[in-house]
Amino acid sequence: MTAEKAGRAIPLWVVMAAAFAAVLAAHGPLLRLPYYWDEAGYYIPAARDFFRSGSLIPYTTLSNAHPPLPSVYLAVWWKVFHFAPVVTRVAMCVVAGLALTAVWRLAVVTTGKASVAAATVLLTGIYPVFFAQSSLAHADLFAAAGTLWGLAFLLEERLWGVVVCFSLAVLSKETAVVTPLALAVWEGFAVPTSAKTGQIWGTRRSLREVAALVAPVIPLAGWYFYHWRKTGFVFGNPQYLRYNATATLTPVRVLLALAHRTMHVTLHMNLFVPVVAMLACMLLPAVREDSPPTSAEDGQSRSTHLLRRFAQARSWGTRSGGAWIGGSHDSSQLRARIRPEHQAVFYVTIAANVVFFSVLGGALLTRYLLPLYPLVLLLCVNTFRRRLREWTGLVALSAAAFVAGLFVNPPYRFAPEDNLEYATVIRLHQAAIAQIVAHMPGATVLTAWPGTDELTKPELGYVTRPVPVMAIENFSAEQIEKAATLPASYAAALVFSTKYDPPRLLFNLGRRNEEFDRKYFDFHRDLPPGLIARMLDGQVVWGEERKGQWVAVMRFGAGPGAREASVEMKRLRLE
Repeated sequence: MTAEKAGRAIPLWVVMAAAFAAVLAAHGPLLRLPYYWDEAGYYIPAARDFFRSGSLIPYTTLSNAHPPLPSVYLAVWWKVFHFAPVVTRVAMCVVAGLALTAVWRLAVVTTGKASVAAATVLLTGIYPVFFAQSSLAHADLFAAAGTLWGLAFLLEERLWGVVVCFSLAVLSKETAVVTPLALAVWEGFAVPTSAKTGQIWGTRRSLREVAALVAPVIPLAGWYFYHWRKTGFVFGNPQYLRYNATATLTPVRVLLALAHRTMHVTLHMNLFVPVVAMLACMLLPAVREDSPPTSAEDGQSRSTHLLRRFAQARSWGTRSGGAWIGGSHDSSQLRARIRPEHQAVFYVTIAANVVFFSVLGGALLTRYLLPLYPLVLLLCVNTFRRRLREWTGLVALSAAAFVAGLFVNPPYRFAPEDNLEYATVIRLHQAAIAQIVAHMPGATVLTAWPGTDELTKPELGYVTRPVPVMAIENFSAEQIEKAATLPASYAAALVFSTKYDPPRLLFNLGRRNEEFDRKYFDFHRDLPPGLIARMLDGQVVWGEERKGQWVAVMRFGAGPGAREASVEMKRLRLE
């Protein structure tokens, strides 16, 4: 049996079961963690609102106009089992398994090699960004699974699957629409060129593909119409729209974001290891197969015809191991590259998403690019195999780099949700909140988001009953000075690092770069706990620091009256 037939002969349900089991086992210690950051701030409240009332529009949090499919999916799991973080995280592991199965299918379709597919699935599953997102209740994992399956069906020319999967992707997160629309433009561009060659069948196929790729806009438009009728806003509340769209359309900000996004898909979280290895391998000639060529790798007429058509349509020369395909030199015994038209789909998808999320999106979160990492890794792995006989060594090296990236933080600022640092943050917050509940019951707590939600919403998993809070934006000097002048009655404070910002950064681009980050990307510096306590006339009663993240609990006076007196004294000193 050929490698291609072996890859296709493995039932997808077997791949899915194996992927889910592996993801679930790897995430075992994380399954009971409370909800974190945007989970707590939007996705879990939105899903819980649907679970409790059937409302597709969240009412316990501001609506961001995100489509409702993740909320519906999680509510079904809670209905069948019960509302708990462990149920949510197992449900997300299922989605991660579906996404990895799509990666397998993409690799088999484009390379015909089960070994390449297995290596790509392995690297995708342990890549720190994908691994961390595999049990977090964010819409991006849903969108990635739908997008990857849509790409697989597109390359197999199964257009019904293209429509269904991309529609599910955009009903999970609206930004997923960028991929099918970009590919529709790409396919549409090829239509008149194909017509010049006289290949009418190719033109009709392209038109059908364009229609299938544009079709997901219809359910997305329907959702936005429904949201507008219910809320009066099409794209979410004005604050959300301003932060993610209108406030991002500055040329300097777009260029800076583009630089960040390029780094995210080439270097971030040790991704540079397989990417650099791929570039080095491209300097080597392609190696010959150890056995006679498979049906996916011989010079059969249909493949040659498609390659010639692609070269004519875009004026590309397709070269394989130093010999022109279809020319006088036989390169059929060389290990095959991914067909150029398949590569083009990958490159269009990557470029469109990188540019799109450089223009829109207030936060430079790497999870927005989740569908791109498997594509980059597939290109890397197939290049390893094509150019190097002992290619599995580079796969092992990349895997080791990714495992290290799960535990070792990079020497620059990053979001804790990009690796297992998010679990460190959750456990620190759990420990601090336990101190407040045990030793300061009934106290009003000064804190910032997400601490405000963690203390006031028991459903998030940090408290059993709501704790009264007073909210500030963050723990920067400006916000602490503001808190010091407020006639507040808070008797305690929960302060923590709101960003990963260790004091010694290897890649620190200086004060000018920090000014850009402050102006365009909401950067600020949190004051250390000791200084916050002195400014607020309080006392640090508990604190802990792990791997650059810290949290502290403070007490103020003997109660509300003492706190108000302390604030008044502070105000007089400031005057």
